Amino acid sequence: MTNETVNEETPVAPPSPQGSGEASAEVKAVVEALIFASPEPITPKMLYKLLAEEPKEDVTAAIAALKADYENRPGLQMVEVAGGYQIVTRPDLHEWVRRLFHERSSQKLTVQGLETLAVVAYKQPITALEITEIRGVNTSGVLSTLLERHLIKIVGRKNVVGRPFLYATTKEFLIRFGLKDLNDLPKIEDMAEALGFDPPAGLMEQSPREDVLPLTEEDYETGKVEKVE
Repeated sequence: MTNETVNEETPVAPPSPQGSGEASAEVKAVVEALIFASPEPITPKMLYKLLAEEPKEDVTAAIAALKADYENRPGLQMVEVAGGYQIVTRPDLHEWVRRLFHERSSQKLTVQGLETLAVVAYKQPITALEITEIRGVNTSGVLSTLLERHLIKIVGRKNVVGRPFLYATTKEFLIRFGLKDLNDLPKIEDMAEALGFDPPAGLMEQSPREDVLPLTEEDYETGKVEKVE
């Protein structure tokens, strides 16, 4: 029996499912395109889903690399808004952008609308009567406008006589004002100055931060708030 040499190819190990944690040019380009094309802030969870074939570590690295790149862009910036990411124009250039997109007056909020929205934002969850007491005028019509524009929503009923609706701001509110979450709300005086209105006196008595939405299940369980089905 003769000995024969058998040539066998060295088996190639399957690729590791673990990512490198580095942003490849291709993944980075795809992530940038998705963020740019999305009509609303796109969350990391959605990016992981859309790039399911890529390791999460690499997608995360691509997001971080893009954020660093946009720090040096003169006209655009990548911001974290409402739990997701958007590519937007820099604030100091907004006046130039407005010249391109002339906002129709019907799209602008009135002073009454801005005041009411500010009261909801800083005192939420809040009833219509409580808003009226702070502003000193009836706000039912303004609340309807804010609801139609999806800037506020009904989040429950207060467990008092009449069980009035409780109002709070929405994700659209965060997007419109470029806020990551409610903890990013500026001081009341700063927001009022930026939007061009005088804050109601009652609004200056700001509620503690822990009273701000989102509501917890405990609020419902203790009877503080009744859910709206």
